Amino acid sequence: MSVASVEMRVFHAEVVRTEDVSPALRRIVFGGPGLAGFRSTGVGDEYLRILFPAAGETAPVLPEVVDGNLDYASIDLTRLRTYTVRDVDEERGEVTIEFVVHEGGVAAAWAQQAKPGDVVGLNSPTGLYDPPSALDWQMLVADCAALPAAARILAETPDHVRTRVVVEVADPAHRIPLPERPGIDVTWVTGGNGHGPSRLAEVVRTLPRPEGVGYTWVAGEARALRDVRRHLRKDLGLPASAYKTVGYWTADADRWHEQFEALPADVRAELDALWDSDRDPEDIEDEWDDRLTRLGL
Repeated sequence: MSVASVEMRVFHAEVVRTEDVSPALRRIVFGGPGLAGFRSTGVGDEYLRILFPAAGETAPVLPEVVDGNLDYASIDLTRLRTYTVRDVDEERGEVTIEFVVHEGGVAAAWAQQAKPGDVVGLNSPTGLYDPPSALDWQMLVADCAALPAAARILAETPDHVRTRVVVEVADPAHRIPLPERPGIDVTWVTGGNGHGPSRLAEVVRTLPRPEGVGYTWVAGEARALRDVRRHLRKDLGLPASAYKTVGYWTADADRWHEQFEALPADVRAELDALWDSDRDPEDIEDEWDDRLTRLGL
C-alpha cells in the first residue's frame, strides 16, 4: 500500500468556527496555538486521528509518539476516531474536517455540539490517493463519509484529467456543490450510508473505462468495498497502481466488533498475524477479505 506521510506529531486543536454544509455534513475548522507546525502531505484523501476529550476534560491528554508512531497504549481508544482532512491552510494555521452527523457515536455527538474554543487532539496526516503520474482519467466513487475526500481530490485534480465522480448519499438533500469544469462528470445516486444496501459495487461494475492511463479511487463502507476491490483486482486484473479502495466505516460497527471479539482466540491470532507477514500487501488483503467474509464479518 503506497502512502504519503509527514513526520508524526500530535497537536491540541481548537475549534475556530463551524458550518452546516448539508443536513448530513458539518464542517469544523480547527486552529489555535496548539496546532502550530501542522503540515499537510498534500494528498487529497489524507487522514488523521481525532482524540475527543472525555467527560470532565477540557482537552484530551495527547498520546506519545514512539519511533515515529502513535503509542495507542497511552490513550483511551474509545475516544479515538479517524477522519479525512477537507482542507489545510498552513498560512492561517487551520485544518478543516467535515463530520457526518447522525444519531449516536462519539464523533457525531461531539461534532453536533462543537463550538469555538472546544479542543481535541490531532496527529500528523497520512495520504493514500496515489494515481500514476501520466494520468489521463480517473473515477472517484464515494459515499457520504468519503465525500469530503472526494471533493478535495476533485478540486486538486489538474484540468487535463477527465474525472467521473459518483457519490452515494442517503437523501438528495445531502448533496453538496462540487467543482464544475470541462472534463468533470458528476452523478449522484441515492442509497447506502446505513439507510439501505450500498450501490457502490454496482456503480463501479457499470462505469465505462476510457482509453489511456486511468485510476479508480473508491471509498465508503468497508464491507461494501470488498466486492468493489474484488472486481477491480480479480475481474479486471488491474495492478495495485491503478486503483485504491478505502474502507471509511463499518455498518453496525459495535455489533461487528462484538462478533470479531467473540471469535476463537486462535482465529483472531491468525487474522492479526496476516499483517505481520512480508507477503505482497494486496495478497494479504485478499486473504483478509475472504476470511472475514467466510466468517460472516
